[in-house]
Amino acid sequence: MISTPFFAPDVVLHQADSLPYGGTWRGHSGMTPFFLAMGAAWESFDMAEQEFLAAGETAVVLTQVRARARATGRELSFPILQAITVKDGRITEVRPFYWDTRVIADACAAPRATG
Repeated sequence: MISTPFFAPDVVLHQADSLPYGGTWRGHSGMTPFFLAMGAAWESFDMAEQEFLAAGETAVVLTQVRARARATGRELSFPILQAITVKDGRITEVRPFYWDTRVIADACAAPRATG
């Protein structure tokens, strides 16, 4: 189970349903399967460039991701905009927004058998 000082025990992470790791992940017990699903989808996932804008308990983070899909070997570069809520110094909620989830999901999909 993931238990870090960065995430509050009741953290909520929202991911687009169309992604292989999509859904709402809750608490430290939810973060463990999320990170396992990310590891299954991506051979590498580098948050290469980040810009932060914070106001009170909310931060907006623009991230440029460079990643390689495990199933297809495809390399992608794509932006994510994340709204992050922080209370008492710990992350309580993360809402990432993707420009094109279809490209990401397609890159992570196992090639289909042809017959």
